[in-house]
Amino acid sequence: MIHIRKGTRLDATGAARLLNEIIAQGGTTALTDSISDAEFWDWVGSDPDKSVWHVAEQDGAILGFQWVGPFEGLPPDALEIGTFVQIGQTGLGIGSKLFDATRKAAKAMGYSWINADIRADNEGGLIYYQSRGFVDYGWIEDYPLNNGYVVDKVRKRFDL
Repeated sequence: MIHIRKGTRLDATGAARLLNEIIAQGGTTALTDSISDAEFWDWVGSDPDKSVWHVAEQDGAILGFQWVGPFEGLPPDALEIGTFVQIGQTGLGIGSKLFDATRKAAKAMGYSWINADIRADNEGGLIYYQSRGFVDYGWIEDYPLNNGYVVDKVRKRFDL
């Protein structure tokens, strides 16, 4: 059975490992460089009063995580979201369960909406956010990744 809970510092190693596998596979995230446990924690744990992250676990193994927090360029009433599910475990409802917890937490923190910037070539990510009720509201052209690859991004929002 999959259990959803708030992430803690003790989850950073497993979550960073999962994220690094996704980065290494390529094609779905704008991240191109692997991340250390400490860098991961600096990202998800840096401001617990303004952000939250949840993990999906089964039998002690992290199958996915989702983070929301303030992000450069967004207004103060909005959060950025990132969703990552273990390779081979997508389509099993993990992302849906994570978003249920994330949505409730974001609303409880007083935010008005959640922003998702998704690579335009990430069909699975676009479908996932649309199925959660996110709507298109913008487009970012020629977004340069750290590896020199250039992608477009679709901007989606979910009103809380």
